[in-house]
Amino acid sequence: MKPENTVSIIPFSDELKDAIKTLNEEWLLRYFKLEPRDIEVLSNPRKFILDQGGKIYYAQYNNAIVGTVSLIKVSNTDYELSKMAVTDGVQGLGIGKKMIDHCIKEAQAMQLKKLILYSNTKLETAIHLYKKYGFVEVPLENNIYERSDIKMERIIEKV
Repeated sequence: MKPENTVSIIPFSDELKDAIKTLNEEWLLRYFKLEPRDIEVLSNPRKFILDQGGKIYYAQYNNAIVGTVSLIKVSNTDYELSKMAVTDGVQGLGIGKKMIDHCIKEAQAMQLKKLILYSNTKLETAIHLYKKYGFVEVPLENNIYERSDIKMERIIEKV
């Protein structure tokens, strides 16, 4: 059995609220820095993601929370794929793929038109993964993260 087959994607719960912060801080501090907006959103995900119409998911592997991803509402038809992180020890097991698959299926169920994301071209593995899932580069407008140097989007096909 492949390791990714033992990964479960579970929704946000108050007991797990600190995991989104812990997982994102791990990679942000390795590659960049925590920006004011990161601190605000990650410290209060209910207020800044869920209460605004967004969703937060966790990847559970061997009874541990090892990944997270969020869908942040931009409009009634567009959401941002954001706050995606997989902890070091399990990278390469397909957990990121499983989380993106889940978000695309969720976007289809919600009848969204598109998913957008902001990233940094220095994160080559992530950019490659996004392209594999049909995200394409689009012009980058002013955004709230200093580290972002690329914007991508994926049109959601109807099911």
